[in-house]
Amino acid sequence: MTDTAKPRREQILDSASRLFSERGYHATSMRDLAGDLGMQGGSLYAHISSKEELLIEIVNQASRQFDTALFTLRGEAMPADQKLREAMYRHIRVVADNMDSATVFFHEWKHLSPEAYARVTGWRDTIDAFYRELITQGVQEGTFRADLDIKMTSYLVLSAVNWAYTWYRPGGSLGPRDVAEQFADMLLGGLRAPTGERP
Repeated sequence: MTDTAKPRREQILDSASRLFSERGYHATSMRDLAGDLGMQGGSLYAHISSKEELLIEIVNQASRQFDTALFTLRGEAMPADQKLREAMYRHIRVVADNMDSATVFFHEWKHLSPEAYARVTGWRDTIDAFYRELITQGVQEGTFRADLDIKMTSYLVLSAVNWAYTWYRPGGSLGPRDVAEQFADMLLGGLRAPTGERP
């Protein structure tokens, strides 16, 4: 249902996020979007130039939410295992709080034009680098095992948090913190250096 208290542009983005998430980007027409908003098809073009403009904006908005949640951790003075646990929670929290746009971000971005597609893959590289930094920090501190493959470990963490959009349901028995804690407990069990090897 459209929140009529919001500005029209925001209403359009909310509706597009939901329809793209439920039906897919290609299966959602401008007529579908207009009908969902209770508008005439032509009226949409007073607010947007194309359907792809909406997809780009949804994807950009989602990437900014992840950036805001995660990158502030870089300056936090905490051990790597705690920082990784908090990063996983923040990552899953963004997904849980924005299920429609997260689904579009992770599943529909492949339909972007080449320039916008390249920006998303560039963003993915920065997020991958962020998690690699955390894991490298842990190895250097002696908190994580020295023999870890940093790249593969980062892929494992990202797979856990990114794919939450496919199965997580807000309002269920587990909140974002519960999910993140369980994931972190399982992952950190394999990452931590044996006590005798720590400095």
